[in-house]
Amino acid sequence: MDQPQKLFPLTLVLGGQRSGKSAYGESLLGMVAGGRVYFATADKNAAKKDGEMSARIKAHQKRRGQGWELAEEPIDIKAAFAALDKSKPVLLDSLGMWVANMLGAGFDPLEIADEIAEMLFSHPAPVVVISEETGLGVIPDNAPARNFVDALGVLNQSIAARADRVILCVAGVPVTIKNPD
Repeated sequence: MDQPQKLFPLTLVLGGQRSGKSAYGESLLGMVAGGRVYFATADKNAAKKDGEMSARIKAHQKRRGQGWELAEEPIDIKAAFAALDKSKPVLLDSLGMWVANMLGAGFDPLEIADEIAEMLFSHPAPVVVISEETGLGVIPDNAPARNFVDALGVLNQSIAARADRVILCVAGVPVTIKNPD
């Protein structure tokens, strides 16, 4: 994969499932010397009951290897993010999982979408945000799925507006769709 020459303050990496977005995001922070934080939004307790999700988490852990601090929070990412070391770059993976967790817990992620985007934008060290691009398919035929697509779409737009760089991963190929250079 091509790597940009420079790590920007806020990068949004979008893609569908198995598009290579997480691996690409990890590669961006792989060039950073010193500490870095992998901020996971998956609910590890729920994953223990779901063998397939547990296997996905293990594959992510194996691929990224050593040298990452781990922060995990499926719902209150504002509080957990505020507690991070401000000097370390962060990979947040993924916004789609967080939106699903919020909706599943009965919360409306749109109520704090701008706050989340501003929090990511304001972090002093570089932040790479991984998110699913869900707007390329048909309109879902049920309200919960439409709520998910709508909420994630609004959040992605809010973050993309603040991001220095936006990448879309398609079939493992990163395509730059916003770049300050």
